[in-house]
Amino acid sequence: MTHTATHDEIEVTAELVTELLRDQHPDLADRPVRLGARGWDNQLWRLGEDLAVRLPWATETADALLLKEHAWLPSLAPRLPLPIPVPQRLGAPSARFPRPWIVTTWVPGAPADRAPATRGEEAADALAAFLTALHQPAPADAPVSRDGRGAPLGEGAQRFFEQQLAQAVEFELIPDPDAVRAVWADAVAAPDWTGPALWLHGDLHPANVLTADGTVCGVIDFGALSVGDPACDLAAAWLLLPDGAVDRFHDAYRPTPDAATLRRARGHALLRVFLGLLVGHAGVHGRPGGKPSWGPPAQAALRRLVATASQTAG
Repeated sequence: MTHTATHDEIEVTAELVTELLRDQHPDLADRPVRLGARGWDNQLWRLGEDLAVRLPWATETADALLLKEHAWLPSLAPRLPLPIPVPQRLGAPSARFPRPWIVTTWVPGAPADRAPATRGEEAADALAAFLTALHQPAPADAPVSRDGRGAPLGEGAQRFFEQQLAQAVEFELIPDPDAVRAVWADAVAAPDWTGPALWLHGDLHPANVLTADGTVCGVIDFGALSVGDPACDLAAAWLLLPDGAVDRFHDAYRPTPDAATLRRARGHALLRVFLGLLVGHAGVHGRPGGKPSWGPPAQAALRRLVATASQTAG
């Protein structure tokens, strides 16, 4: 069993990144290194203008997620119409840093939680084209999510929904819990996905989608790459697009999603909304792991989803 150091044990610095490159990829070691972002699982360091180094730091599962990206993204990237971080090199665990790490292409743009899409038609078309290209049947050995992404909204999802709803209500983040329950009940009642296991990004919240000039320009962090029900990813439209653009997205996505898929997508969107509300609330109140910018997209999505409660009840 390999040792997985966490961020409590190793301080990642620009100097450490340069030393790792000098040891294993010396042709890249003279490039300037600067911090790009500290994410949920990984730290991202810019390497010159067109590359980045991603190192696991905050979770023990991050190693496997990076290796999964290294294995699958190079073959997926060529068919996708938006830039994604394509792994270029693999770094092996060493005495300097006892975990694997990767060098990827750098994707320019601003995270959508901080720079929301404002050009609704363009953003809807770009997101739909991306997911149409990604959502293709996956090979038999493709990775399956360990936490139910892409799976039916069963008992585990129901427990998670109840837990998250209770917490959000406690923090007074849900103005109308009954309307939220109506959307969820309709999603759970929808027929399950019976099509092939399709490739999924699995984690399309606003911090993992990049924008420029008001529209979507890139998608990052494929650590949750898995297979299953496309409703898992179609949920992203509710959190990423401005008011009035979701229908345009559904019209542009191919094949046109059926009513059951759209109902399930609203349920998946609610689960993302809870995450955004709670992480945003923690950020506003200065708690660890909180990110204030996650709140507003979740609040907007909640408002839009609740507006569908009347039509789902009919």
